[in-house]
Amino acid sequence: MEKENRKRLPAEWEKQSFLQLTFPHRNSDWEYLLDEVSTCFVDIIKTAAKFQDVLVVCDDVSRVKSYFDKPENIYFIQAESNDTWARDHSGITVLESNETVIHDYIFNGWAQKFEAELDNQITKKLFEKRIFGNCSLQSFDFVLEGGSIESDGKGTILTTSECLLSKNRNEQFTQKEIENILKKDFGANRILWLNHGYLAGDDTDSHIDTLARFCNENTIAYVGCNNPDDEHFEALQKMKNDMQQFTRPNGKPYDLIELPMPGACYDSEGDRLPATYANFTIINNAVLLPVYGVGEDEIAVEILKKCFPQKEIIPLNCSVLIEQHGSLHCITMQYPEPVKLNKENF
Repeated sequence: MEKENRKRLPAEWEKQSFLQLTFPHRNSDWEYLLDEVSTCFVDIIKTAAKFQDVLVVCDDVSRVKSYFDKPENIYFIQAESNDTWARDHSGITVLESNETVIHDYIFNGWAQKFEAELDNQITKKLFEKRIFGNCSLQSFDFVLEGGSIESDGKGTILTTSECLLSKNRNEQFTQKEIENILKKDFGANRILWLNHGYLAGDDTDSHIDTLARFCNENTIAYVGCNNPDDEHFEALQKMKNDMQQFTRPNGKPYDLIELPMPGACYDSEGDRLPATYANFTIINNAVLLPVYGVGEDEIAVEILKKCFPQKEIIPLNCSVLIEQHGSLHCITMQYPEPVKLNKENF
């Protein structure tokens, strides 16, 4: 048992040191919406900075700093990027018995859908600039995005077969081999696979953080759909059935909390966008909840209050983020308390 517990992937609700984001810029898919998305990012960053430090990766530090009058608890670092989805191109922190290790996996633009060469270098560049204090860095020849896995901090990882078994990620490995890699890399002893569930407009091949999230080691909040006329109905009902078969390590079923499906949101061409309330970000003493200006927003807030009774639930309008097929959790990555942000570099 001691050997199994030497390595651990912390849960998101554990004490954090800082939150990382990558700020949008003109040389990205955000060019046509840069003012609107920059305003959204500033709102999210300022809100998070009320609770903890925030690291902002910038194409131009001076430009990004100009959005903030008095940036308390906000630190800016320069590094080139293709896009803004920090959840998937950032390092993943693993706690080992005697050290804290930043795991740097390959990010290939969600199975080679988008250019990602610059994004894939960000974690190495931050490490070279000693942003992560005394943590070590370990690079892996394995494609893995932070949004594709959920950890309860106790050795259970939740993921989707649609993503981890997809073409152009790690198709050379079988599901069992991928499961063994996750167990080895994260010290996990259980991998729970969701075999159903999707969101229209999603580019990630069903990242778990768009569909189902651990709220604590006994509770999973998930996106539901109770409208038989909605295109998501069948897949999300099957996903719910999947989760009802899951058990905790003690053999008891999980407490399943259903989040509403947001009212349908569409882009200018009439294509449905992947709005989801499951894409919330847990920080110290608060949960940042994406909302979309639809009737279900208030319902989602009330449900999250029950999931996180000790935390403040803060709704933030993320309508602009789904225009590029992601939401709030997708643009953030937390680093747990053992990772000390090296503030001498700012």
